Amino acid sequence: MIFRFQNPWFLILAMLFIWLLITYVVRRKKRAAMTYSDITSFKQISSPLSVRLRFLLPALRLAALILMVIALARPQQGEAEEEILTHGVDIMLAVDVSGSMAAEDFKPYNRLDAAKEVVADFIRGRKNDRIGMVTFAGKAFTKCPLTLDYGILLNFLEDVQLGSIEDGTAIGMALATCVNRLKKSDAKSKIIILLTDGVNNSGEIQPLTGAQLAKALNIKIYTIGAGKKGYARYPYEDPVFGKRYIRAPVEIDEESLQDIAGITGGEYFRATDKSSLKKIYTQISRMEQSEIKVNKYVKYAEMFPLFLKIAFGLLVLEILLAETKYRTIP
Repeated sequence: MIFRFQNPWFLILAMLFIWLLITYVVRRKKRAAMTYSDITSFKQISSPLSVRLRFLLPALRLAALILMVIALARPQQGEAEEEILTHGVDIMLAVDVSGSMAAEDFKPYNRLDAAKEVVADFIRGRKNDRIGMVTFAGKAFTKCPLTLDYGILLNFLEDVQLGSIEDGTAIGMALATCVNRLKKSDAKSKIIILLTDGVNNSGEIQPLTGAQLAKALNIKIYTIGAGKKGYARYPYEDPVFGKRYIRAPVEIDEESLQDIAGITGGEYFRATDKSSLKKIYTQISRMEQSEIKVNKYVKYAEMFPLFLKIAFGLLVLEILLAETKYRTIP
């Protein structure tokens, strides 16, 4: 709440009237209407309340004049408001759901479960940005188009499962699908965050072709290779003995992922566990901040009508008292 006077110099007049009121009261107490040699007997006579309150008439008039002067100073009450202008970032998340994402080297999770948890935290940490998601394996599909409804997006992310798409790794198709979702975007910044643990082996579009498409539309790509170095433990279902594990080499085409990011002005990251994966998404989030501009202003409301109404009421009261209770007979 903000209070101000638009014409504060009028307050000098109000101070003058207050001084006149004080002077009048002081002089009235010193002034005697009649002079007597002895007033001892008069001291025993109590004055009626109406007599003692007779000073109200000039006081009401002066108070009304003071309020009128305050009204001339134009008192105003203001509310501070903000206008927030944002230039958000449009983000497409490309998440690999191929069979190799079941590798359990991101303990205590497999790669996909760890990625889902980290990506969920990334989504919750964004504001004013549209975010969409593409899942891919042997083919690529839009799981969720660009949206500001993070609740819906998180529900779609929770539904992401291994085996929902025929197996394979179609990195080029994933990039092309993301680019298709971003091509009509008018956002100041457009990015793709691609997470994979393999080598492109499916789809009609090559990864570098997808990167060139992104570059043509001024889309930046961040690529993440997920998987520990060396060998990892992969589960598989044995028809006789049930769930079993095998050790297999981790094969990530880091060179291609580096080229994809480099072509578009992005970066490549390697995540070897859940902790490093979380740090990568946090780093990308800091690198791609929304531009927020805040315009602050104060909206004032005039208060002088209230002071004028009170002043008018005091004048009416003074006139009524002067013509009734305190009427002077010539």
